[in-house]
Amino acid sequence: MNIYRQVWEEKVNTPRRNVEQANNTHGKVISFLTNGDAAELSALGTEGGGGRGSRLRRGDAALKPVSAGRKSLLLVVGAAAALFLSGCSPNYLVLNPAGPVGREEMHLIVLSTVLVLAVVIPVFVLLAFIVWRYRDRPGNPAAYRPEWSESRILEIVWWGIPIVIVGVLGFYTAKTTFALTEPPESSTQPLTIQVTSLNWKWLFQYPGQGVATVNYCEIPVGVPVQFELTADSPMNSFWVPQLGGQEYAMPGMAMRLWLQADKPGTYYGHGANFTGEGFAHMGFNVVAVSQKDFDQWVSKAKSTGQTLTEAGYQQLKKPGVMGTTTYSSYPPGLFHDTVWNNGGRYDPKMAGMGGTDGRAGMMPKGAASMPGTGAPK
Repeated sequence: MNIYRQVWEEKVNTPRRNVEQANNTHGKVISFLTNGDAAELSALGTEGGGGRGSRLRRGDAALKPVSAGRKSLLLVVGAAAALFLSGCSPNYLVLNPAGPVGREEMHLIVLSTVLVLAVVIPVFVLLAFIVWRYRDRPGNPAAYRPEWSESRILEIVWWGIPIVIVGVLGFYTAKTTFALTEPPESSTQPLTIQVTSLNWKWLFQYPGQGVATVNYCEIPVGVPVQFELTADSPMNSFWVPQLGGQEYAMPGMAMRLWLQADKPGTYYGHGANFTGEGFAHMGFNVVAVSQKDFDQWVSKAKSTGQTLTEAGYQQLKKPGVMGTTTYSSYPPGLFHDTVWNNGGRYDPKMAGMGGTDGRAGMMPKGAASMPGTGAPK
């Protein structure tokens, strides 16, 4: 009976010992790969005979552990390379300006990035150095000097540098902001386009040409364009990334934005404020063409486009998604009437933004017109 019991116990316990031995071997290999314990690997090879541990010790001498610091460095370098290489892609529209306004704003982005890196890089370098130099380990010769916290030199450095950076950034930001309120090109007659944000579409009106479009507009290359913006719906933000920054389109107000395209092309634009379920469809294209092609487009729009009436505009302003449309004409004073009807009458500065077609009740009696509106005095 003892012989049978011994054989049974050996049969039951042998697989269990094999599993435990395999787990122990696996743990030692992982310990080597992560901690670089060569002595433990050597012992593993001796212990395993001609097994996997021995093969690791003899044949895989080139396999070396990767430290946590090296892994972190590789991750940082890889992420930085991906970031800078992706910035060269034309898919990043802000980083590929196609006009003077976009370039000025790009210069401001680059300056801001350089100034930020001037702070961030030294901070991370000092952090890594201090953690390594003053880490808690036996025999560390680094002296602990708590009087550094009262160093006037250090206080001047870490307060003075940020103040200088904020001052430089603020100066150039203010300079660029005020410069962009003027036409990018002073020697060329500018073009005015009145833009109305609707749910969920964009209406472009050309007061000098008498035509209008929906969800696209054409502009001549090299000509400064003044976009006058308002909304007959919730507030939105007008944005053509390659040509320049955003400007709000608000009910009851007429905001202004100067843009210019230096080369022919189709530039993507979109609303940058969420305005409901159809917001994702509020994209539009700005098509930049030569002056000759622009004049031909205006002539074609006048001859082939449909007429936008008052009733048609009331239907157009209702919430809905649509494609592109060209109108050969539109009601006079439509843009200013839209501003006035959405609250402009309550702002003294908007007193002259009433209708240009002489409609009664649109402007308080005795109110003076704003320059350039064409409203009756």
